Amino acid sequence: MTTKAAFIAVTLDCAEPKVLADFYSKITGYESQYADDDYAFIGDGTHAIGFQRVEGRVPASWPGPAKQFHLDFRVPDVDKAVQEYVGLGATKPEFQPGQGWIVLADPEGHLFCVCPERS
Repeated sequence: MTTKAAFIAVTLDCAEPKVLADFYSKITGYESQYADDDYAFIGDGTHAIGFQRVEGRVPASWPGPAKQFHLDFRVPDVDKAVQEYVGLGATKPEFQPGQGWIVLADPEGHLFCVCPERS
């Protein structure tokens, strides 16, 4: 039998951990658990996101094959959330691959999808 692993968190490489942690804290409501110049961590007791400083990190182009992952978030009103998140520093790429959800890039270029609540 394979040993089962408990998922702890996802950690994003970035230039400014505290800044990116603050952005995601605002859109998720997660509280800061730790922050210094090299690493920051936010969570709600169940889910967590870490942010690790990596010198010279370059965001992947979108669309493009260098994209390795993206985060998905459910919201009650996609259009309102997109407007708010752009106001916080996200950008909306021209290319949108589907309908019903919106792809955004955080202030450092990591992609995330803003998805509607399930019907």
